[in-house]
Amino acid sequence: MTTHFLGDTGYLLGRSLRHITRSVDTIITTAITPIAMMLLFVYVFGGAIDTGSDSYVTYLLPGILLITIASGISYTAYRLFMDMKNGIVERFQSMPIARSSILWAHVLTSLVANLISLVVVVLVALLMGFRSGAGLAAWLAVAGILLLFTMALTWLAVIPGLTAKTPDGAGAFSYPLIFLPFISSAFVPTDSMPGPVRAFAEHQPVTSIVNTIRDLFAQQPVGSGIWTALAWCVGILIVAYFFAIRTYRRKIS
Repeated sequence: MTTHFLGDTGYLLGRSLRHITRSVDTIITTAITPIAMMLLFVYVFGGAIDTGSDSYVTYLLPGILLITIASGISYTAYRLFMDMKNGIVERFQSMPIARSSILWAHVLTSLVANLISLVVVVLVALLMGFRSGAGLAAWLAVAGILLLFTMALTWLAVIPGLTAKTPDGAGAFSYPLIFLPFISSAFVPTDSMPGPVRAFAEHQPVTSIVNTIRDLFAQQPVGSGIWTALAWCVGILIVAYFFAIRTYRRKIS
């Protein structure tokens, strides 16, 4: 059964990746918005923002990476919606393949596409002056957190991909996720925020994830913050996976 599932997932993943290579503009579009934000905040607002950091782009980058992921997973919802609308999913169901492999192929495609976008954003940040003395272990930890966050949001994207009525509706759910870093420590320290806003910012997932990545880049002790960040990622992943699978089964039954 496992071999059957892995083989089916691998085949469908190849199909999805071929679609990506024929539509490279989706990856470019995913990266352009975060890069534009990074340019705007660093070169227009950066001089007026006091973060206590020598380089604002270094302070800003972790939040931009999360925005990149939030922007990218909207295409996962869109691609799944189109497969549902065009009858591709029903056609696959008539074949002797593992049913869950259809969703896993979309999720893995999202991981690959978002990884490429993240690399592009980091390269641009390096050109803008981002520097980190972090070692290999710290970079691997950052990569692991980002991949886990991508996986969690991708399974979240599966739900509107299955339930949306229009293509715009499938991708629109990502807008609040893109906005969430603005009410966090991604752009400015939370100390400067009014009381209620600060309370929300300090207890939402983006702040703990951003602070952890920032500490890893700066070679600072992460303390218990990394466990909070991981707990948020794993919690979102478990809940999103449960509801995505439940929605999918209801759709195909």
